[in-house]
Amino acid sequence: MARTNPFQFIQQVRSEVSKVTWPTRREVMLTSGMVIALTALVAVFFSLVDLAIRSGLTGILGVFG
Repeated sequence: MARTNPFQFIQQVRSEVSKVTWPTRREVMLTSGMVIALTALVAVFFSLVDLAIRSGLTGILGVFG
């Protein structure tokens, strides 16, 4: 396994971090909004599916129970 001293490691990390393309504030806000909206949409979808299953089972158990 190759070993580097801490000074070389810090230099390499700084070099790699400088290559990163950081998102703009607008991009962060837009993607965060999309994540929140889609999370809310999925929560509503699964709530409706749960309600439908619960209603179906309650109906079936009411008829046969």
